[in-house]
Amino acid sequence: MRIAVVEDNQSLAKAIAYRLRDRGHAADVIHDGAVADAFLTHESADFVVLDINLPSMNGLEVLRALRARGNGVPVILLTAKGLTDERIAGLDAGADDYLTKPFDMDELEARIRAMSRRKNLSYAPVESIGKIAFDRASRTVRDGDASLDLPRRELAVFECLLEHRARIVAKEKLIDHVYGVGADIDSSAIEPHVSRLRGRLKGMGVEIKTVRGLGYLLDAVR
Repeated sequence: MRIAVVEDNQSLAKAIAYRLRDRGHAADVIHDGAVADAFLTHESADFVVLDINLPSMNGLEVLRALRARGNGVPVILLTAKGLTDERIAGLDAGADDYLTKPFDMDELEARIRAMSRRKNLSYAPVESIGKIAFDRASRTVRDGDASLDLPRRELAVFECLLEHRARIVAKEKLIDHVYGVGADIDSSAIEPHVSRLRGRLKGMGVEIKTVRGLGYLLDAVR
């Protein structure tokens, strides 16, 4: 999944992003409210971890703007210890859940898993393409009864390409999804992941096309 981490405490933001990436997610780290608002206006995210106390725009303003645009992405709000009014205001503004600082990373992961299950009550949890079925909640890829064991970065590439099925995805967008926005990674670094993924999916009724100069496209074999 692609998770936006909006937190102005750089050490905490880095720790959250490290844990999420270690679990195979893409994490976009943002330290400013206005930047987060612009990012969430133009980019897609599966989850948002959002602190309330941010420069430029506070977290509640970012959240209200997000919901005003009709964006229903699940949001976990990070609140200060003991401030009940802050938590209530966050839930009223459209937050799905909250965590009080300081918190344990295991609990953050558990909240994300729980929210993922709830999200999939209203969205199709499994998407099929060719002979493959992708379970969004568990992030597993299956070919019939067999599970396809994809390394986490190849899985992130597949997830991003499937999200934009039959549309061209630029290398830079794949880099953002796999490594996080702002990662100092050359666009050519994505090529080996795409190549290996293409090999693993061979014979499964899907193909990854290279659109020269533009990026990649995933679609079912016709």
